[in-house]
Amino acid sequence: MTITTRAPRTASDDAMPPKPPAPAKRPPRRRRGRGRGRIALRHILLTLFALLMLYPLLWMIVSSFKPSNLILSQVGLIPTEVTVDNYTDGWTALGVPFTVFLVNSGIIAVGSIIGNLFSCSLTAYALARLNFRGNKLYFGLALMTIMLPFHVLIIPQYIMFAEFGWINTYAPLLVPKFLATDAVFIFLMVQFIRSIPRELDQAAMIDGAGPFRIFWAVILPLMQPALITTTIFTFIWTWNDYFGPLLYLTKTPLYTTPVALKSLVDTETQSGMGIMFAMSLISLIPILLFFIFAQKHIIKGISTTGIK
Repeated sequence: MTITTRAPRTASDDAMPPKPPAPAKRPPRRRRGRGRGRIALRHILLTLFALLMLYPLLWMIVSSFKPSNLILSQVGLIPTEVTVDNYTDGWTALGVPFTVFLVNSGIIAVGSIIGNLFSCSLTAYALARLNFRGNKLYFGLALMTIMLPFHVLIIPQYIMFAEFGWINTYAPLLVPKFLATDAVFIFLMVQFIRSIPRELDQAAMIDGAGPFRIFWAVILPLMQPALITTTIFTFIWTWNDYFGPLLYLTKTPLYTTPVALKSLVDTETQSGMGIMFAMSLISLIPILLFFIFAQKHIIKGISTTGIK
């Protein structure tokens, strides 16, 4: 058996500094050049794609400053003649200021948001937390309405609302929102509530809280992402809705923005295209402002509620 002995450490050995780590190997210049070239090519392609997607909007902006007779005859984004008459003439083209149509759309959008938040949250809580006979059946019927085309219900709904005397009022557009008719938001909220631990409900029950108290004090504050998502999509869909207001509103002072924009165009002569483009840009301002201020909540709400 061979026994090896290690020499004792001296003070000079302890004073020696540790060896510096070996420098990392840099990739070859050719490989680095290829990586930078791919990144540059990717950015160029994304820029071209963004310009392609923005071209219709840019064309509409330019066309809003052109005379109506030059919109279709001139091709390109550089106008040969610039005018602001489309904005001044379009503001009162239908006999009432365009502000009236913006206010009408705002009333319907805000009312729809309140109705959906109120009715869909209560319905989703009942379907997700309360045990009653027919719970699954009602939830299945709600999901079936998503698959049912809207056009199937047009005639029965119109006859019913006409019997109620609701034509040329906002009732046909607002009352259904307070009756939880948007099953998409019900499904979204049900899935979100099911992800909340039931131990919170049980703890509130021990403290003496009932179903409504649990909903108001426990579930509703935790549903903020789902409520924000519902608010965002309700506003966008309601503001851009054309068919519903066209069906139930026939008087000009009651028009919403999409119906008013369509009424600006003479379908035979296309003489109102410039005015329509100008007023369309004005009608986009509320949506752009809403998106700018709610962008963080849009991303957060979509990511947390599963809509992708």
